[in-house]
Amino acid sequence: MNHKNNLFNLALIGVLTALALSAWGPMQQQISNTTGDSTCNTARSVQVSGAAVINVIPDRVLIQLGVQSNGTTPDEAQNLNFEQMQKVNTALRALGIEAKDIATDYDIVTPFYDNSNSLSIKGYRIDNSISITLRDIHQADKVIIAALKSGANEVQDIQFYSSELRKYRDQARNLAVKAAGEKASALATAAGAQTGCVISISENTWSQYYGSWRGGQQTAQWAQNTIQNAAPAQGSQAGGDDSPISLGQIAIRAEVNASYAIK
Repeated sequence: MNHKNNLFNLALIGVLTALALSAWGPMQQQISNTTGDSTCNTARSVQVSGAAVINVIPDRVLIQLGVQSNGTTPDEAQNLNFEQMQKVNTALRALGIEAKDIATDYDIVTPFYDNSNSLSIKGYRIDNSISITLRDIHQADKVIIAALKSGANEVQDIQFYSSELRKYRDQARNLAVKAAGEKASALATAAGAQTGCVISISENTWSQYYGSWRGGQQTAQWAQNTIQNAAPAQGSQAGGDDSPISLGQIAIRAEVNASYAIK
């Protein structure tokens, strides 16, 4: 009896093994096909760049002013500079600018000599630079005039920017990636092929410059695939008062390099 049972068990194991082997072939083929479909073939590829600009109405102004003072001694120059700077700060505070929005950029003392080959000091010059952040963009001209009247004697820089820079950079980056994909698809189609998966993608961080582009806004617009105007913030406007400073729009730009497989 035991001998018959052993034979039956061996026969049953043989049948099950045969069934398992017959099912393994199609299953292995299916796995192979699935893997092949999802594998990115990097043997052929197309490399493209995509860039985008979002034009934004600024809501912040950064003004850099300087107070330059001369004296025959360091103390004389320092005291004169301190007095002028105090007057400038008082004038700025009178316009409602908070202390946290007024910051010293640098304070440099430079000696003057009789001539370039002399070590005899004639006097000293102090250059004191401050940065003023304006949350009311229409105050820019009033601030500059008030500062100059109270003792500032240098207007070093004026920059308009957005307090939501991160949001607009993200939007510009998304548009740049989309532009790169469209360009890759157009190139592949022209060559009688199709784009596949993304092999690599990188961002040119230098392209994140924002503000007034050298060469004008038109130069910025010619340099990218996509241009988009951001909706103005509630209550903001590009113009609407009699200020001599025209705000216009600032360009927030993003650029990416991407490589796509060709199939």
